[in-house]
Amino acid sequence: MVRAVRSGLSFRAVAYRFGVSVGTIACWVARAKGHRLDRVCFDNQKSGRSSNRTSDEVEKHILDLRKTLRDDSVLGEYGSDAIRLALQAQDPDIMPPSRATIHRVLARMGLLDGTRRTRRPPPPKGWYLPDVAAGRAELDTFDFIVDLKIANGPLVDILTGTSLHGSLADAWIMQSASAQGTLLALLARWRREGLPTYAQFDNDTLFQGAHQFPDSVGRVCRACLALHVIPVFAPPREPGFQNAIEGFNAIWQSKVWQRFHFVDLPSLEAVSAQYISAHRAKTVSRRETSPERKPFPENFALNLSAPLRGRMIFLRRTDDRGKVNLLGRSFQVTDLWLHRLVKCEVDFTKHRIRFYALRRRDPTTQTLLNQVPYHRPDRPFQGKEKVFSQR
Repeated sequence: MVRAVRSGLSFRAVAYRFGVSVGTIACWVARAKGHRLDRVCFDNQKSGRSSNRTSDEVEKHILDLRKTLRDDSVLGEYGSDAIRLALQAQDPDIMPPSRATIHRVLARMGLLDGTRRTRRPPPPKGWYLPDVAAGRAELDTFDFIVDLKIANGPLVDILTGTSLHGSLADAWIMQSASAQGTLLALLARWRREGLPTYAQFDNDTLFQGAHQFPDSVGRVCRACLALHVIPVFAPPREPGFQNAIEGFNAIWQSKVWQRFHFVDLPSLEAVSAQYISAHRAKTVSRRETSPERKPFPENFALNLSAPLRGRMIFLRRTDDRGKVNLLGRSFQVTDLWLHRLVKCEVDFTKHRIRFYALRRRDPTTQTLLNQVPYHRPDRPFQGKEKVFSQR
């Protein structure tokens, strides 16, 4: 570049020829000014030593002290904080280098033992259900906000629901949470909006059924199966699976419950309905690209005592023996997948349970771990309402 400039070309022409800026050309020409090209140092590194860099003697003392602490310290601590405390103890009258300075010295010498955590991209929404993760199926998720106290009034429970892709939100105010009220709310939502492919819940008895009896399936699950909606139950005490509905719960409480003072139940219902309407208007664009919902069947009648058909999915984590608990029973999965997530697919039609391996790092690969026969006793439903219809 300098030779080209000295041959008579302009700075701009040389910059265009070599693909650099005019300032770069000017810098190199200034460095070579008055010198032969074979005697000019064109090294791009800064020459000399920074004026405020720690001296070699202090660096050597830090490194020696680190080795001494590593070999002889009772606590076995030899990091930046430990080295600084040791320097201060050796000579209290001299201010030791800061923790950051000691850390930089150790880093420059490659003496940091800690390893940085590998950050991996999160899995897609609904990653444990391949068709949901691919955007081909919609999932509705439901939860309860319990024991909210109206001033000088009763305690109320809020059933909330939202869709994973379309953000189709709902909130129902109940004086007392019940499985029958939950069922009526879900049927009203699905009749109005259409049916999703999946409906996800936590493991509350209102959704799943009684836990004290084996093979128990509650009325909410029976309604889902009758409508060909697959119930999905999140694993207990596992973060992430209920993020969609828990996030909406937090928003509803902050934007509705905590913003206003409610004197009675109708005022809470009115404000909540206004917020749900505004929330739906705000998120309408998401529903334009969300998976299509299935139409609600006409003249639908729910017989709660009818034999179960279809599938239920339980997300579980195996114990130290490779077993999982669901439907009030314990099932052996495999002793090669301990303390790991599994998807348990209960097929009432084919009378079997399939267990698939789940890994957040590789959500598309769900290996079949085991398959066991499952013949559920065909007992009549123990609730009061055996037939429910909505026209």
